[in-house]
Amino acid sequence: MSAQLKYPVPKSDEELLRQCRVDVFRGSGPGGQGVNTADSAVRLVHEPSGITIVARTERSQLMNKRAALKRLRYQLAAANYVAPKRIATRPSKSADRRRLEAKKRTSDKKKSRKWTED
Repeated sequence: MSAQLKYPVPKSDEELLRQCRVDVFRGSGPGGQGVNTADSAVRLVHEPSGITIVARTERSQLMNKRAALKRLRYQLAAANYVAPKRIATRPSKSADRRRLEAKKRTSDKKKSRKWTED
């Protein structure tokens, strides 16, 4: 039984980019002229899911685009994840017995610590 993916993720970067709106802009923050004068920051908006990823750590637009695609794949995988159904189980009789015996031993140990007045 294969689970139906909410957002199918294409294998190639080109196909994934076709599903996205790509915006390039000037990144802010540290980096000086390299960041402030070149449109190297990349914003990817995945149209089917609405997930937005921004990459602006590198000075190269191409490297930022690759980083954004990598993060987008990770986010899509997280959005597609479906937790398996929990199968309820009850402890075996021997496990219950061991747990109760351990509680009894702990109780006896704590009772022996109490100071009693004779």
